[in-house]
Amino acid sequence: MTLARALSRMPEAVRLRLVRVRGSCPREEGAEMVVGAAALHGTIGGGQLEYMAIDRARAMLRDGEKRARMDVPLGPEIGQCCGGRVEIALERLDDAVRAAMLADAEAEARARPHLYIFGAGHVGRALAQIAQTLPLRVVLVDSRAGELAQCTAQVETRLSVLPEALIRAAPPGSAFVVLTHDHALDFLLAAEALARDDAAYAGMIGSATKRAKFARYLRTQWPDRPVDRLVCPMGAHADDKRPEVIAAFVAAEALAAVLGHAAAARSGAKARVEEHAKNHVMT
Repeated sequence: MTLARALSRMPEAVRLRLVRVRGSCPREEGAEMVVGAAALHGTIGGGQLEYMAIDRARAMLRDGEKRARMDVPLGPEIGQCCGGRVEIALERLDDAVRAAMLADAEAEARARPHLYIFGAGHVGRALAQIAQTLPLRVVLVDSRAGELAQCTAQVETRLSVLPEALIRAAPPGSAFVVLTHDHALDFLLAAEALARDDAAYAGMIGSATKRAKFARYLRTQWPDRPVDRLVCPMGAHADDKRPEVIAAFVAAEALAAVLGHAAAARSGAKARVEEHAKNHVMT
């Protein structure tokens, strides 16, 4: 459920935000959740910590309290063994805070890495169902309107006869999953994905035999594109071939690649800033 929808169901609510985290804790600093009288959105880590914070937030709603703060050691005295310590800021939502939260959520959604799923067949739709819950902007692409219409996931859908154009226009750090109904189209789209050296993930459904055929195709058509960057077979971690099982493994692969790519990009940007500052001081 989106934050906007959750807030629409909570006429009165309190925001819980981790403002300081020390040691081992279940969530990072800045993690937050919203607590209403009978509803919740988000999480600050679960367990006894969250239970205590929810109870405190609902007491604020009952008593009309606007702000509060909690300092909680995550030790045996509360039944958690993380060993860290967190400080939680609790704030009753007014119109201004609601608007700010919605604006932040919209900005965060726009900045999410893109996951393009090419092919709205059984596996593609199963992958969309899983990926809609992940911190990704999911785009399901097919040339068949009937297949797209069967998708019930809350993701973007694109009816396109030129899906390769979407790969070329995708933002850096995108993930591309190719599993169409046509092997020739799979090869074309996988080749396009490999042309993007800034892609976080490029995967194609198929077997080791299909990968070998694709490698020969690539050598004859685009020998400069590195086949070693292609994940094929995708989700090859179990013998179970049910669409939802394959989709679960592919989602995990793609998400790990996207998060790793983003972390590397942040690390590289930080190193460049530090190097620039160092050179500036020296000159």
